[in-house]
Amino acid sequence: MLPLTTPHTGPVTRRSAALVAAALLVLLAGCGAAAERGGAEPVASTRAKKAAVPDGLPGMPPVLDAKDLYAADRPGLLSPVVKGFPSRVYVPNTNSNTVTVIDPQTYRVVETIPVGAQPQHVVPSWDLKTLWVNNNRGHSLTPIDPATGAAGKPVEVHDPYNLYFTPNGRAAVVMASLDRELVFRDPHTMDRIKTTPVSCYGVNHADFSADGRYFIVSCEFSGELLKVDTERMEVVAQQKLPLHGAMPQDVKISPDGQTFYIADMTAHGVWVLDGERFTTPVLLPTGKGCHGLYVSRDSREMYITNRGEGSVSVFDFAQDRLTKKWRLPGGGSPDMGGVSADGKVLWLSGRYDNEVYALGTAGGKLLARIPVGSGPHGLAVYPQPGRYSLGHTGVFR
Repeated sequence: MLPLTTPHTGPVTRRSAALVAAALLVLLAGCGAAAERGGAEPVASTRAKKAAVPDGLPGMPPVLDAKDLYAADRPGLLSPVVKGFPSRVYVPNTNSNTVTVIDPQTYRVVETIPVGAQPQHVVPSWDLKTLWVNNNRGHSLTPIDPATGAAGKPVEVHDPYNLYFTPNGRAAVVMASLDRELVFRDPHTMDRIKTTPVSCYGVNHADFSADGRYFIVSCEFSGELLKVDTERMEVVAQQKLPLHGAMPQDVKISPDGQTFYIADMTAHGVWVLDGERFTTPVLLPTGKGCHGLYVSRDSREMYITNRGEGSVSVFDFAQDRLTKKWRLPGGGSPDMGGVSADGKVLWLSGRYDNEVYALGTAGGKLLARIPVGSGPHGLAVYPQPGRYSLGHTGVFR
């Protein structure tokens, strides 16, 4: 199954099904050498040219720039809703049942908040007013007021591994991983709207198309991907990843809206997917235990965490290839996180080392290594620029 050892030599596009199949065979035969060199080779691409973003999901705020879905995420573009919020890093500790709160200016812990059992992610609400702590085994969501840092009364929600919001803000989407369900809920009260059973196992991460009309979901424990119609709240397509034992994780759409990237811990790389066609994706090797995906403030790069080797790979969207690899001094287990509001710092949880890392995005220098609780996971940097939140640890448009 692994490792992948033969580098590919140029970009591979999806101009035909034949080319896709050929590219996939080459990549599965091996690409590890290119990844080990820090990605000097161009990566396989699935992009199909599009003139513009189609009409969006009803009620969805208009896309600011059809060529850049993250145009609202530039430094300084804080929504009036969040401008008075103190800058903090919220770290859910899955084994300690707490959220550690860090002041990013001093790199010091300023508070520890008790929450429910096995908190997995801290998720900004669509309207930016609330942070929801996903207490997976406590079967609840704990609201935190980001203006004061105060935790509110937990809301009963079964198996909330992760949480997203539709781009029009009309529904929250609970990733009920062990229940094998996508549960659509009222985004404020969390009352159930619709339950969509799924046949895959371990739904956990997602991202939405440029027009918001569908989203791609990863199924960690069965190595599958789902395509879900946002309005109908139904699965419209499903596929098994072409690698035995695949464990897909974080999902992120490219700034131009043409490509989805899916991190995979056992494939040790990122799957590159044409979401519209939903054909077999191509694998881009990055590093051992590939896990989290984060777009830079200028939309030029994507930071890819390799949890199993203590590194971060940097992908250049314009060049369509990996350009750098940053390794944590002394190792570590970089997992989930987010980029600071000014874009200068990448914050990541150290899942197996009970710590948080602050990396300078100018060159990957480790700025701080901060002790936290046990099993830190989906930390949220807040506030961040953007008009609304799609959920997870902070995906803003």
